[in-house]
Amino acid sequence: MNAWNSVRRGMYRPDPRDKPRDALRKWLHGIAWRLASHYVHSAYVRRAVIHPSPLGLLHEPVGPSLEAQIAAREVLDAMTELPPWQLEALLSVDDPESLVAYAKRRRMSPSTAASRLRIAREALALRLKRWRR
Repeated sequence: MNAWNSVRRGMYRPDPRDKPRDALRKWLHGIAWRLASHYVHSAYVRRAVIHPSPLGLLHEPVGPSLEAQIAAREVLDAMTELPPWQLEALLSVDDPESLVAYAKRRRMSPSTAASRLRIAREALALRLKRWRR
């Protein structure tokens, strides 16, 4: 990123006698060399000790507890009862794109997408309440 910003600021001025590819390669090599030497000579250097089985060093079991697994199974079972549009609205929350982008991709207004998400959450909460009785 620093190299790209330098190019945009006009700091990349290659020698016109060099081939463009060789000039860029030399310039990027210089940047990498300076960054690496700064890291090596800095006061803080990471010390990593590689262990063949790092999970064996833990004193407690790793992973979700039994109660959390049961609760997750209940949520998944309740989600299977939802209509497809509600399930899709709930799964859109886990999508890396925003709710607005989700709505535009499906040719609906963002307020409609937000309303569908609210309705789906309420329906899931209602089903979970019935499951836990």
